[in-house]
Amino acid sequence: MAAEGTLRPGGGAAQLALNMKLIGHHELAGFGGVGEGINLQKAKDGRRILWMAHESAPKNFTAVDVTDPRNPKLVVQTDLPHNDVRSNSLDVVGDIMAVAYQTKKWGLKPAGMDLFDISTPEKPKLISHFDASGPCSRGAHCVFFVDGEYVHLTSGSADFEPTNPKDDQFYRIIDVRNPSRPTEVGRWWYPGTRKGDSAPPPPRHPKFDGGYRPHNTNSYPQKPDRVYIGYIDGGVWILDISNKSKPKPVGHLQYSPPYNGFSHTVLPLIERGYLIVSDECVRDNGEDWPKPTWVVDARVESNLVPIAMFPLPPAEIFTKRGGRYGSHNLHENQPGPCSFRSETLIFGTYFNGGVRAFDVSNPMQPKEVGYFVPATPKLAPKGSAQINDVWVDENRTVYAVDRFGGGLYTLETTF
Repeated sequence: MAAEGTLRPGGGAAQLALNMKLIGHHELAGFGGVGEGINLQKAKDGRRILWMAHESAPKNFTAVDVTDPRNPKLVVQTDLPHNDVRSNSLDVVGDIMAVAYQTKKWGLKPAGMDLFDISTPEKPKLISHFDASGPCSRGAHCVFFVDGEYVHLTSGSADFEPTNPKDDQFYRIIDVRNPSRPTEVGRWWYPGTRKGDSAPPPPRHPKFDGGYRPHNTNSYPQKPDRVYIGYIDGGVWILDISNKSKPKPVGHLQYSPPYNGFSHTVLPLIERGYLIVSDECVRDNGEDWPKPTWVVDARVESNLVPIAMFPLPPAEIFTKRGGRYGSHNLHENQPGPCSFRSETLIFGTYFNGGVRAFDVSNPMQPKEVGYFVPATPKLAPKGSAQINDVWVDENRTVYAVDRFGGGLYTLETTF
């Protein structure tokens, strides 16, 4: 194990590891920049297929056979229609995959969500497109699809005009029980972010105005009447969606300012009544530090109370490694045969801080139990790895992906 922050001779950051062992690596045919969509399918023929959405054009999504995680094999890689759109997010239930499409500016297409039949992984077949384009829409940024019935979507639409251009996406519930005809059945947005709202526009963050938009919108079969939303500068929201046509707020936590905003993922520990909340780092070299991962007491939904932060290595070292350093995605305890689920062991990504694991058995004193930080990938534009997302399977094998060029890392845990 190298010391935290070690640099390799000749430049670039060295590999760091504690209780995680690199067992496989794939550069994805030279297109190793992966977004925040990663999901593991158990195919009908018994293979285990890892699907990944790319961070940006020209690639759309890639599938890799990880039946042997020590020897990942490329199965298929697809292209986007043009360079002004990104996929970034996907989810898989059985043989159906949902993929989000977001454009660089308003009014472009495709903008929205595609549903694919992936029963033959080598030949993904488009089932339908849900159009979310519009004069004030970039389409969809994130999908959360775990029950085979509804996609919880972060998206704009043709009929939504924001009060501020940064607030151009909101929460939408899409019924996909008939995957050939996806249909919106409900929506909710932060009051004051749509022109014509009776509420005034919300105040902007005084230093880091990330906008009032949802990022992750997580809803689980164990508690299907709730959705847990990281609303970027709008903080944490819990909505009652027992009536999907009329989502209703039941809990809200706003801690930025004084913190630096960008609430990203809200992972509920449903049986225990806690939330794990990550605030995405969106600036290089520590400009928006701190970007913590919080433990929030949600036993009373109407009174959400932060009680702890995950411990992280010193910002004084990691903010100098290049690129971003701070919280981002979490492994989200998705249901399904190939997903690890735990209410005490949490995995998250931290850009140049790699992928890290934490024991929250005592929610007031989370403890780090493992990490893996790759050495600087070849031609890394930021001078370091930028680990973007993570999936953990039922065997506790970890699949971590790099934002720019490092591709896929498969890891064995030893804790």
